[in-house]
Amino acid sequence: MIPDASKLSLQGFIKDNVQLGNTVVTDGWTSYASLEQEGYPHIVERPFDEAEDEVLPHVHLIASLLKRWLLGTHQGAVRESHLQLYLDEYVFRFNRRKAAKRGLQFNRLLENAMLVPPTIQDDILGRKPF
Repeated sequence: MIPDASKLSLQGFIKDNVQLGNTVVTDGWTSYASLEQEGYPHIVERPFDEAEDEVLPHVHLIASLLKRWLLGTHQGAVRESHLQLYLDEYVFRFNRRKAAKRGLQFNRLLENAMLVPPTIQDDILGRKPF
């Protein structure tokens, strides 16, 4: 997660997650303006004659599916403090949506549960332990 859509936050994220020299495709937000000077070829996909959801269709599709999943599964009970956990679950499900052996998802989930240290309720709720 990033704290905001400022140049410092967005370009910091790009520097941490995108290999130098790879092309970055954005919607033309001004915070991306100096990516070329930072060593990232930059393509702006923002034709003014197209509908907004046709500019970066895959991004809009994923955002739309995420919103639908949050509203359907959690039925309005989404809390900002748990947002990262919701996003982690969505990414897990999205990345496995076309799995050939869907029955193995539960096995994969158990494997991951064994690799990741437990999370206690106080951590989930953001409370300090006694």
